[in-house]
Amino acid sequence: MSDPNEPGSLPDDFAWGVATSAYQIEGAVTEDGRTPSIWDTFSHTPGAVDNGDHGDVACDHYHRWPEDIALMKELGITDYRFSIAWPRVVPGGDGPANPAGLDFYERLTDGLLDAGITPHATLYHWDLPQVLQDRGGWPARDTAEHFAAYASVVAGALGDRITRWCTLNEPLCSAWIGHLEGRMAPGLTDIRAAVPASYHLLLGHGLAAQAVRAASPGARVGIVNNLSTVEPAGGSDADVEAARRMDGHTNRWWLDPVHGRGFPADMLEVYGVGLPERPGDAATIAQPLDWLGLNYYFPMTVTADPSGPPPFVRQVRRPGVPRTGMDWEIDARGLESLLVRLTDEYGARELYVTENGSAYPDVVGADGQVHDPERTAYLDQHLAACARAVRRGAPLAGYFAWSLLDNFEWAYGYDKRFGLVHVDYGTQKRTVKGSGRHYADVIRRHGHASRRVV
Repeated sequence: MSDPNEPGSLPDDFAWGVATSAYQIEGAVTEDGRTPSIWDTFSHTPGAVDNGDHGDVACDHYHRWPEDIALMKELGITDYRFSIAWPRVVPGGDGPANPAGLDFYERLTDGLLDAGITPHATLYHWDLPQVLQDRGGWPARDTAEHFAAYASVVAGALGDRITRWCTLNEPLCSAWIGHLEGRMAPGLTDIRAAVPASYHLLLGHGLAAQAVRAASPGARVGIVNNLSTVEPAGGSDADVEAARRMDGHTNRWWLDPVHGRGFPADMLEVYGVGLPERPGDAATIAQPLDWLGLNYYFPMTVTADPSGPPPFVRQVRRPGVPRTGMDWEIDARGLESLLVRLTDEYGARELYVTENGSAYPDVVGADGQVHDPERTAYLDQHLAACARAVRRGAPLAGYFAWSLLDNFEWAYGYDKRFGLVHVDYGTQKRTVKGSGRHYADVIRRHGHASRRVV
């Protein structure tokens, strides 16, 4: 395995980051004017989330953010990727901004900058205001336009201090898992809703990119996709075609339109649902990207499954492959492969690994420490993959570990722990895990802990 600490493996100004999202850590869901999001509604729906868990309190980051910034500073983190809660900033979904909601993110941003940590703001990490869902949600075009208006408000307030902006986090999850599979908010299982939702999410990305740049001319805007390598389970034509469909569903559907290639024609045939196109939309969706974010967790091996929902494939379990506590395969080669693909096939000019991490059933030991050697090994393997990709020409500018804190892991509730920092949800006590200490050591060995904030 390549050593991620090998001199010259990664750029001198490499961003050493951690990532979180608003609903997963903030709590305070009814404070200071915040209104419900679709995840408040979904998580309070009986049977939707493991153990009946919800994000009402989560990590109480809304009140404990100074402590969490201090933890990042202690670890030598140079960059922090967080999301802004739309229903906290524009509680009506559209209309006037909420000064108290904006003030929270101003305090957070100023605290990060005071600590020498560069803020990276994500405008949408799945918490659509419920009031907009009631009016049609992402399958409705108006939602994309309201998203752009909200983006303008946020960039207008914070654009003098934040230069790194992400429009959408993992639109695949919002569209496919939320509208086709039903395992995430809003919990629908309808391809006729999922396809227009996917379209309007990407239209919203383009409109929001325009809005952010208009409000903050120095902004650098990108989008974050969760991508996977896809291989056929066997050599049959059916499995090869299944892999092609899954690559279209997981990767090309989200990459092609934002790179000016339009939506993949082969996938339109698979879905059998027309796009709600209007003149000029394609150019709006394909707004120039200053950077591209990759969230990577696992590879896929698939076989054809004509009885399933689109794209009519089923994932196959490879024997003997190590897996995380999420039962996800561990294969860092997929991260390297995707970074190179984004460079060679899509011409990416600046890349970030915006999420990468692993869940395990961590506990605080009798010595008061959390020993998580599996996560430490996972981290090293994937940082080594980053270094290999850089040596192959990928313009990788940073890595954000998922996640800073154990948190509300969506439909899995609180049992799945991804954090570099353990959270006791009863007391809210934070304990840095062994993997967190190791990540701090990696950062120190690279000598970037005092990197200039830009």
